[in-house]
Amino acid sequence: MNVEETSLAGRVARYAALADPVRLRIMDLLTLGDAAPVELQTELGISSSLLAHHLNLLEREAMLIRTRSEADRRRTYLRLAPAAFDGLIPTPTLGVRRVVFVCTGNSARSQLAAALWHDASDVPVASAGTHPSDAIEPGALAAAERHGLTLRASRPRALPDVAEADDFLVTVCDTAHEELAGGGRLHWSVPDPVRAGTDAAFDAAFEDIASRIQSLAPRLTTTKG
Repeated sequence: MNVEETSLAGRVARYAALADPVRLRIMDLLTLGDAAPVELQTELGISSSLLAHHLNLLEREAMLIRTRSEADRRRTYLRLAPAAFDGLIPTPTLGVRRVVFVCTGNSARSQLAAALWHDASDVPVASAGTHPSDAIEPGALAAAERHGLTLRASRPRALPDVAEADDFLVTVCDTAHEELAGGGRLHWSVPDPVRAGTDAAFDAAFEDIASRIQSLAPRLTTTKG
């Protein structure tokens, strides 16, 4: 089998994996954010065994990636593989008043996300924490500087002091997502760079968030609140 035939066979297998209403809906739900299997089960209204069947098939075709929650190691999250759609990705747009990125301390991931979003979109942005730290992490400040980015906030802020009812919340921390019981509009399961404390960890978080924002920003437009 030559390269073209191998590529065609792979595309056929991926189309076949998507040729089911449930599996296609799973992929749609994961287009913008990550989800735990139990969250997908609730959204889809199907049994755990049937969900497992569909997830296993999608994972077999390298369309999904499983990661373990940093907050509860018994819990896993599902995210799209980097080339899951290859030109097939849906591009709906949604009007929002403001995007608010949320993590636990509002000291690293959510701060980086807000600064990246500010440079990528005209939609207003803010960030907050479920348990705000006393100061922004030096590692986050250094990572932003290495990438030519300026963190706009001067200090972490608490979510109740920032969020409003019509905000589009994006949790970038497993702990915050689970504390809010899925109350955010989207979840990005970004590993906590503060735990490792290395430049590499902060750069990895930066690049993960930047990639996700590049995908999300064109799909949100500004509406007046």
